[in-house]
Amino acid sequence: MKDNMIKIGGVSIDVSHPKAFASNMEKYCMDMQYAYEYDNGFRTGEELEWFKNRFKLAGIADSIEEMADKVDVGFVQSCNWDKHLDQAMPFLRKGKPVFIDKPIVGSVKDIKRLRELTANGAKIMGSSSIRYCKEIQDFLSRSEEDVGKILSVYGTSGTDEFNYSIHIVEGMSALAGAKAVKCKYLGEAVRDGQRCQNYAIDYENGVQGIYSACLDVWQPFVIVVVTTKSVYHFEIDLDLIYSALLQQISHELRGDGKSIMADMETLINCTQIMLCGKKSRDERNGAEVAVEELEETDAFDGAAFEEEYARIANRKVYKD
Repeated sequence: MKDNMIKIGGVSIDVSHPKAFASNMEKYCMDMQYAYEYDNGFRTGEELEWFKNRFKLAGIADSIEEMADKVDVGFVQSCNWDKHLDQAMPFLRKGKPVFIDKPIVGSVKDIKRLRELTANGAKIMGSSSIRYCKEIQDFLSRSEEDVGKILSVYGTSGTDEFNYSIHIVEGMSALAGAKAVKCKYLGEAVRDGQRCQNYAIDYENGVQGIYSACLDVWQPFVIVVVTTKSVYHFEIDLDLIYSALLQQISHELRGDGKSIMADMETLINCTQIMLCGKKSRDERNGAEVAVEELEETDAFDGAAFEEEYARIANRKVYKD
């Protein structure tokens, strides 16, 4: 490993992201590399060994604490978001920065804890690669005189209501350029056994958003932006999203002035607004819910998601 290489201590190979991240670092000759990995999830020892050998890791750690001293940054990538902050702590206690994969947290309780950590100086980064994708960044680089003022944004996602749909909510957040303040559940369409739930978001600058979460089936990320001058639409190229995110992490870690990583309050706001949508659906019969109305008990269940994810993701991912 080169002396100037950023050494990553990875936590969990539950999801496919470590493989995708490591492949992109290799493909684009990036200045980051997984050095150690710790895993106590549902993947097999064979898969963990494959990951170590394929990407030339220095070793497999017996604990997060063990590798925290040996790396420059922690990458927390377990599928259960309720574990994320505990898994980040060994790095943070040693003054190391941490990237937490999406969703960073899933509850009001952990949002409070996350705020306390960052207020006390913890360096925590996140979360969705879609926020930094080429299509969104290209659109944002155009002048208001060119494209007009954004009136509304529509986005689509698939698979599940939170773990995957946080991607499109973060992308819409980047485009709206403002804090989301209210969300309401619009209803569910069901055809041929497929479900699509729809949610409406109000942003504090007057932009309105709608996103469709297609459950139990993969769907592409498609965005439609309505402005005062025209209508723009694009589908996110998934082959480019990981490199876009990793480049921003590298800029942030090196402090070279090129980072456009979102601040923690912006990331927290995306979880908050999705919790508002859940509360609108489950408790308010579709009435809008403001961020200020969220309660300590509002949460997406990370443990339940982990159990279901392990059941449906039991095929080998970490293999040639």
